Amino acid sequence: MGKQIHAVYEHGVLRPLEPVDLEEHQRYCIEIVRTVGGEPVLDEEFIESCAPENGRDVSIEEVRQALSSIPGSLADDIRTERDRR
Repeated sequence: MGKQIHAVYEHGVLRPLEPVDLEEHQRYCIEIVRTVGGEPVLDEEFIESCAPENGRDVSIEEVRQALSSIPGSLADDIRTERDRR
């Protein structure tokens, strides 16, 4: 599960604006989203580039078919992640 924190970039270092509960010496993946006044700034160009090239909507059946090939259970993955905490 992810956790969102706000930080400021100063002198080459991201500094959290509130205390963080993270394990020492662990690696984390950080997603950088620029904000203005605390609100995320939408990258309209990026959002537009994510639109399907042919404008075709994907049906729920196509999504179900694609997801059915993923092994395991999402519920089991959630339980495993929860038990790690």
